[in-house]
Amino acid sequence: MNVEQVHELFSRLQADRPQPTTELRYHTPFELLVAVILSAQSTDKKVNEATQRLFAVANTPQALLELGEAQLKDFIKTIGLYNIKAANIRKTCALLLERHGGDVPHDRTALEALPGVGRKTANVILNTAFGEPTIAVDTHIFRVANRTGLALGSTVREVEEGLLKATPEAFRPDAHHWLILHGRYICTARKPRCAACPIHDLCEFSDKSEAL
Repeated sequence: MNVEQVHELFSRLQADRPQPTTELRYHTPFELLVAVILSAQSTDKKVNEATQRLFAVANTPQALLELGEAQLKDFIKTIGLYNIKAANIRKTCALLLERHGGDVPHDRTALEALPGVGRKTANVILNTAFGEPTIAVDTHIFRVANRTGLALGSTVREVEEGLLKATPEAFRPDAHHWLILHGRYICTARKPRCAACPIHDLCEFSDKSEAL
């Protein structure tokens, strides 16, 4: 995909969703951090159902620690791997209080030092909470990048680096959200909705699933 095609691709995604954002519900960087930790191997809908109840009771590091592990688990028990996630959230809360005055750090190294936070989660926080032009590559973005030819790669890091290189600067702040939403609702894993795709003529996917 050449430079002109990439610019056209993002222009169309922008026209389709002028103000893209995460579907996780949050009000503060800390709430977003907890929601993203919970979202691993779970759906945003499930996470939102749990956090709506949880954040009404405890939505700061101190409050979540005071809530206790048993009660935290009770709020998030409908989410996969909730035992591990509860432990990581409590450890993260303790570290936020100990090292960052209870605030979520605006720094990749500090974020990745928190339990349950890897590069993808750090990228989400940096982009969504702090407006950094990062791209968090999940399964949806990995699929879209490779299918379209936007950024080919056999690993998440390769795709991330390819996307950062290929994406025009003006589109980088929102690229993460455009690509994840496109993968979630249009370029789906089993049966991509090619007939409804606004970038189908730019896409290099050889097996378009519907008549155009």
